[in-house]
Amino acid sequence: MNSENWNKILRGLVVLVLMLVTVASIKAQQKYEFPYQDPALSAEDRASDLISRMTVDEKISQMMNTAPAIDRLGVPAYDWWNECLHGVARAGLATVFPQAIGLGATWDEDLIFRVATAISDEARAKHHEFIRNGQRRRYQGLTFWTPNINIFRDPRWGRGQETYGEDPFLTGKIGVQFVKGLQGDDPKYFKTVATLKHYVVHSGPEPERHSFDAVTDERDFRETYLPQFEMGIKEGKAYSVMCAYNRYNGEATCGSEDLLNGILRTEFGFDGYIVSDCGAINDIYRGHKLVGTAAEASALAVKTGTDLECGSAYRNLKEALEKKMITERELDIALKRLFVARFRLGMFDPPEMVKWASIPYSVNDSEQNKTLAAETARKSIVLLKNDLNLLPLKKNISKVAVIGPNADQSFVLLGNYNGNPSDPVTPLRGIREKLGSNAEVLYAQGCNWATGMTSQKPEAELKAEAMEAAGKADVVIMCMGITPRLEGEEMRVTIDGFRGGDRTRIDLPDVQQELIRSIHSLGKPVVLVLLNGSALAINWENENIPAIIETWYGGQAAGQALADVIFGDYNPAGRLPVTFYKSVNDLPDFSDYKMDNRTYRYFRGEPLYKFGHGLSYTTFGYSKLKAPKKVKPGQALRASVRIQNTGTMAGDEVAQLYVSNLDADVPVPIRSLRGFRRIHLEPGEARTVTFEVAADAFTVIAKNNKRAADPGQYMITVGGRQPSKVTADEEAGILKKLVKII
Repeated sequence: MNSENWNKILRGLVVLVLMLVTVASIKAQQKYEFPYQDPALSAEDRASDLISRMTVDEKISQMMNTAPAIDRLGVPAYDWWNECLHGVARAGLATVFPQAIGLGATWDEDLIFRVATAISDEARAKHHEFIRNGQRRRYQGLTFWTPNINIFRDPRWGRGQETYGEDPFLTGKIGVQFVKGLQGDDPKYFKTVATLKHYVVHSGPEPERHSFDAVTDERDFRETYLPQFEMGIKEGKAYSVMCAYNRYNGEATCGSEDLLNGILRTEFGFDGYIVSDCGAINDIYRGHKLVGTAAEASALAVKTGTDLECGSAYRNLKEALEKKMITERELDIALKRLFVARFRLGMFDPPEMVKWASIPYSVNDSEQNKTLAAETARKSIVLLKNDLNLLPLKKNISKVAVIGPNADQSFVLLGNYNGNPSDPVTPLRGIREKLGSNAEVLYAQGCNWATGMTSQKPEAELKAEAMEAAGKADVVIMCMGITPRLEGEEMRVTIDGFRGGDRTRIDLPDVQQELIRSIHSLGKPVVLVLLNGSALAINWENENIPAIIETWYGGQAAGQALADVIFGDYNPAGRLPVTFYKSVNDLPDFSDYKMDNRTYRYFRGEPLYKFGHGLSYTTFGYSKLKAPKKVKPGQALRASVRIQNTGTMAGDEVAQLYVSNLDADVPVPIRSLRGFRRIHLEPGEARTVTFEVAADAFTVIAKNNKRAADPGQYMITVGGRQPSKVTADEEAGILKKLVKII
């Protein structure tokens, strides 16, 4: 074949290729009229293109939680507000796990990941079912305002139940796993978006939160209030943060350049979006009076980094633009973060491209999730006291009296921010089902939760019924505590001991204490069961009642889990994520945010029950603690220990590693949790557990307010509980090792 023929063939091939490219281009243009519609492009490019096509009014409309549709651009309506604190909330039937404080009490990172994965499965399934039915309202989206990783610094705070406890390390580790379980592992599409809240230095008082200024020094800020947010962003990769109602050191948390653009975005590398707590932008001018108008407050919030408002104050951004308080470019920056999230959730792509869209609706309230809820409830239970090994009880007992206002009320199990389980099991039901026809189970309410609450029967009659039931029984199980109708978020509660959702005292209400003492006077064995969201000063009860169990607000399977523990079908291993104090008089003023004499890390008194406390029906022995004697500044430390079940019953042990700085020349915690591991051991079984202690465990906030390595001596302690001393003195069940940072 001569060269002329070759040239003809080549020219023909070129023409053919050009035709195919042209056809493909035409088809592409027909399929995707605009670049933002093309799933092959990055979420960032798609967001930029979409925003460039919006009017100013359309842009502003998308910066509030209830974002209307933009039909001409194919943007569907979307409400950013959704909740899943311990199960998908406020959207009908859902699996309800223990309240967040109970999740913290499990001290089990793997379990928390599985719980969050189950929650996000149900969330995705619900969302797509809503979409198929043309519903796009509040509590139907994929952006969840969870987890609450505030530090539970004071037991009087009513919303402490929503947290994982008082320790930044435990809170951070639990929070990271919750975020990972919610957001999923797909590199292109989020399963859901998790929101770390409430940023920052936020933990009551509830009635003053819209005008309150939380004040701390830089050391407390960096040592206690900030670490879990840093962990949630750097380790968990959370894509959303919610700023709080309060001011911090004089600045609105939703209007602080330093807190938002400075620490979150620049220091931590956060690249997601920031949403205000609901109504917090109004607080900037109404409550905090930092500016005079809604337009000024809105402009301040957007300029400093609050991209999305829960509320409607951002409607005033139009006025702010007209008065040159803010630029359209600054709106675009916020909008891009918001639409990147929506593109990464797959909201503009065919469902078949998003693997999470195929999760069937049948996962809601599934048997698998019910089983997980029961496992989690069991693992959250803390055995506080068990004198003379009263527990576990024998199942062949003749008569049991179950008494108390929390014995048979299903709403008490659910805490707040909850979904609706299909079949909640109260303590009374759980005990009856456990014993079946083998024993007679008597029941009496006994009293109301607190004096001043309405009741169908007079208190005297309720008490008489309880005394009669207890008198007939071989053992009495008393289900006492608080309820989510007394402690919680900004509540209209004014009865004795409670104020606006917070508590003014930390012991049980008088009417409950009186009933417990009266039942105890009968001389019957008594098991005290607590259902509550925060620490209780049960001093008399600890002295006089032989067995005490903490169950928190245990979710839909709380009663089943409690019966499993009481009658020995499960060996409890939960640990307290908070300190139980003896008296409110041991604490600083509630509104004082300084950490001095707060939480186990700084408390100088003698607590009723320590952070990390929890008993078992078996025993464990620790040996062979290995850790280097010397470590260079900036290096992590690896420690290992051998743990053996030395008892006769299988069970879980929670190994806890604490670090104490012995040579610091600046204020430091007495000790800090820096490692924990929950393991299961059969009788006689032993296992070696290894801890990786990060280098920042051997740093301090120096006099210049910067974190720095601090050479010197550190005490490492490992055991099934918190040590009592920072010295090398021996303590039963606690191993200690001195490490030098040089």
